Amino acid sequence: MPGLCRSCLASTDDSRCPNCGSTRVVRHPELHSLAIAHMDCDAFYATVEKRDDPSLNDVPLIIGGRGSRGVVSTACYIARMSGVHSAMPMFKARKLCPDAVIMPPDMKKYSAVGRQVRALMLETTPLVEPLSLDEAFLDLSGTEALHDRSPAETLAYLSKRIEDEIGITVSIGLSYCKFLAKLCSDLDKPRGFSVVGENEAIAFLSPRPVSDIWGVGKALNKVLAKDGIHRIGQFLDFEERELMARYGSMGRRLWRFARGEDKRRVNPLSRAKSISAETTFNRDIKDPDELFARLWPLCEKVAHRLKTANKAGKTIVLKLKTAGFNTRTRNQALADPTQLAEVLYRAAKPLLAKEADGTAFRLIGIGASNLVDGSDADPADIFNPRGGKMADIERAMDTVRDRFGDKAIQKGRGFKRGKSGR
Repeated sequence: MPGLCRSCLASTDDSRCPNCGSTRVVRHPELHSLAIAHMDCDAFYATVEKRDDPSLNDVPLIIGGRGSRGVVSTACYIARMSGVHSAMPMFKARKLCPDAVIMPPDMKKYSAVGRQVRALMLETTPLVEPLSLDEAFLDLSGTEALHDRSPAETLAYLSKRIEDEIGITVSIGLSYCKFLAKLCSDLDKPRGFSVVGENEAIAFLSPRPVSDIWGVGKALNKVLAKDGIHRIGQFLDFEERELMARYGSMGRRLWRFARGEDKRRVNPLSRAKSISAETTFNRDIKDPDELFARLWPLCEKVAHRLKTANKAGKTIVLKLKTAGFNTRTRNQALADPTQLAEVLYRAAKPLLAKEADGTAFRLIGIGASNLVDGSDADPADIFNPRGGKMADIERAMDTVRDRFGDKAIQKGRGFKRGKSGR
């Protein structure tokens, strides 16, 4: 069976590399004929922090909000051994892992590292489809002549470069389609390299939960459970038309994915559909003025992210979560695409005013969707000369902040207002 040592990149058919003695050997009958990969950085935020502070290497580290309403963004693998996971309330994570070091996220640092990883991916193949800051699909079809290696060997070399040059680790899933590549990148974390070939796809998928199928969320999972369907293999007992009759167009995906059929291509032109920011309060908030005060810094954060990504939003999305965990979203289309915090705030404020009716909220968020290129942002308007002045002021503030830091200059509504504004 063909194999590859991920430590020294030597070819071997043994479970231990005869060249360097490493047991980090991946072996599979179809190893050198597969070309679709999913690469995911391991516990990304936590790994970056441990890279920069080696004293954290052997301690449980959690990245996320420190307040009583905070949420875990990432937990290192030591903390995960105690049951901590992403999106868990921080109070629960503290109970599970009382010795953990908790740090707030440093998104500027993580974005910079993410760009470094992306650059190495693009040196490997132009067919890179980012899914988030720390993960992407790669299609290495036809790269054998370029790198003088099979796709599997090239991926092993890429993961070694990321580890040696950037100082973080990644896990890789290799298959013949995106669905399976993404599934198997989670099989052997951290520093994993898992392979699923076409000949074993159905056997691999059949015992797995239906929630592993892309697009099966909590709502559909509940519907399937009521119908007695819990495992992917159960879809093999149905005709495609039967599943479509039950579950609409999603039925076709259930039928095909259960058989390992996924014709989606790796699309390097795929882009984020929205850019957003949100915050969970330490206590529920009813007061409209306090909600408006919380809205403004989020607008500034989204504006900064839009400018960094060179994108502009044509639609504003307000998100609120009630004390009872019900989520409300409200949209407002803009006359022109924007990158400006002031425009975001002015569009979101009336949406928030309608919802701030005495309801207690635990979370507020703001987003920009229907993204376009940043060159189309905030065009000059002869009927609104103040719009150009607004843009000039905000860009001048950005220049000051880039030089002296985020807190160097603020608008009046950005100042805290005592206890109620904190």
